[in-house]
Amino acid sequence: MDVATVAEDRKADPAPETLTDGFHLLIDALKLNGVETIYNVPGIPITDLGRYAQAQGLRVLSFRHEQHAGYAAAAAGFLTKKPGICMTVSAPGFLNGLTALAHATTNCFPMILISGSSEREIVDLQRGDYEEMDQLAIARPHCKAAYRILHAEDIGLGVARAIRAALTGRPGGVYLDVPGALLGQVMDAAEGQKSLIEVVDPNPTSVPGPEAIDRAVEVLKGAKKPLIIIGKGAAYAQADEEVRKLVETLGFPYLPMSMAKGLLPDDHVQCASAARSLVLKESDCVFLIGARLNWLLGHGQGKNWGEKGAKKFVQIDIEPSEMDSNQKISAPLIGDIGSVAKALLEKIGSDWKKPSEEWTGAVRSKVEGNVAKMAPRLKNNNSPMDYQGSLGVIKDAMKENPDVILVNEGANALDQCRSIVDLHKPRKRLDVGTWGIMGIGMGSAVAAAVETGNQVLAVEGDSAFGFCGMEIETICRYNLPVCIVIMNNNGIYRGDGENWSGGEDPSTTVFVKGSRYDLMMQAFGGVGVTVDNPDALRQAVKEAFASRKPTLINAVIAEGAGKESGNIGNLNPSSVVAQQRYPQAKKING
Repeated sequence: MDVATVAEDRKADPAPETLTDGFHLLIDALKLNGVETIYNVPGIPITDLGRYAQAQGLRVLSFRHEQHAGYAAAAAGFLTKKPGICMTVSAPGFLNGLTALAHATTNCFPMILISGSSEREIVDLQRGDYEEMDQLAIARPHCKAAYRILHAEDIGLGVARAIRAALTGRPGGVYLDVPGALLGQVMDAAEGQKSLIEVVDPNPTSVPGPEAIDRAVEVLKGAKKPLIIIGKGAAYAQADEEVRKLVETLGFPYLPMSMAKGLLPDDHVQCASAARSLVLKESDCVFLIGARLNWLLGHGQGKNWGEKGAKKFVQIDIEPSEMDSNQKISAPLIGDIGSVAKALLEKIGSDWKKPSEEWTGAVRSKVEGNVAKMAPRLKNNNSPMDYQGSLGVIKDAMKENPDVILVNEGANALDQCRSIVDLHKPRKRLDVGTWGIMGIGMGSAVAAAVETGNQVLAVEGDSAFGFCGMEIETICRYNLPVCIVIMNNNGIYRGDGENWSGGEDPSTTVFVKGSRYDLMMQAFGGVGVTVDNPDALRQAVKEAFASRKPTLINAVIAEGAGKESGNIGNLNPSSVVAQQRYPQAKKING
């Protein structure tokens, strides 16, 4: 057959199908649903998935460890009310990401963990595949939902189900299992596009019934010494105006939980943070707005809560099963916070009678007295620093720069920062959350900078920083405006621990003396400085904010400045025998 005949035959053939594959269908499904950023660690079988996503206009940030990519995705979910996306490799990488997924679920942050996996026919027969693991079964107990996609034509459905599960009702983490072979499957491009699903109204409003509103208003009316507790659920809801109006209309003193700080300014006349012990003990009615009566609030019982059974509780939550989890809830309000707040405001009207001056005045007097008592300690210029002097600088920096996002973790660095540093705008604090987990710092800092564009200030205990420190390379690589302040007292809790055996090994809670974390930052091209007094710390933070360069400030704290287990020492049981045998035990626990 001559060349002309072949050419003529080809011309007569129909045009070949335009094909797509699993890689591109997954990316298209995410983009269709508004995903703009992916946090990941590349590797088999998702390396090319990240490359293709970047080529298709998504921002793909690669971390040094999957756990921190997951913490970034969780923080992104809290800040944006959209599922944060984390991608990992199979088996070990999946397990690293699973900690962050469970963290997101526990804290009610929407997040989707997408992990590559081995093929079903090999895993199910345990034939010893590369990184073989039944990831779907392992994920299920630790997230809201878990799905596996086996066919390219089901990618749109799988992504849609994951997004809806992450957002509907109480938000949380979802696992999406993607076998490596799925990504290479091909199908007709037009049919592939038809198979994609754009999720419509994944988190619809949920309005409480009129009888629930009436019941709640009656309970609140009957209170003589009422208290509001605002939780991070209220911050996540982004119903800021409704919550503010409800709190101010009621006129009750309020306590913000740590990630709810700034929903109303911490220096608001009704804020009772500096009188926490008084209001928890003396209040007769507690109104929970997006807060849970878990361990962070002593389960609503114990000596800090006053007489047992003396209080009535009103609670807003999207999840009905949350009610009565620790205490009887006299007036449950099931619904989203914005809708419930609007309904309450309509019922209350303009003639609401605020609590007596006897109660609110007593609370305000206690707040002002405690603030005045603490003020001189926050202004000291000791060298080496204590936590009060150093955090007094952070307090001033946040007041002068209210749009900065504060990331915070540690023991003393966490507990004292939470009580000392005021916030003035909502969703400006990211911390360890419900689990009190260590290592969220650098991942959360990356997400905060990427998702908002704002300057980030990460206040880290030197122990907490050790869980996530290599991610400063990630911060430098993407040139993010993150200033890290490490409260460096050479150890966990304190740096002056002793080896009770008298041996040569250091104490279990002591680190290398004089560690220069600032030099780590310099090694990656960032700014690293060491300071040992509050004046120097203030100048270093000011310069970091002005430059918006990746900065690490090694803040030298006195070794003995901290205390065992921060402010939750009751959760760290002590040994009666140890206190008999070792004088050091009595010094620490006694």
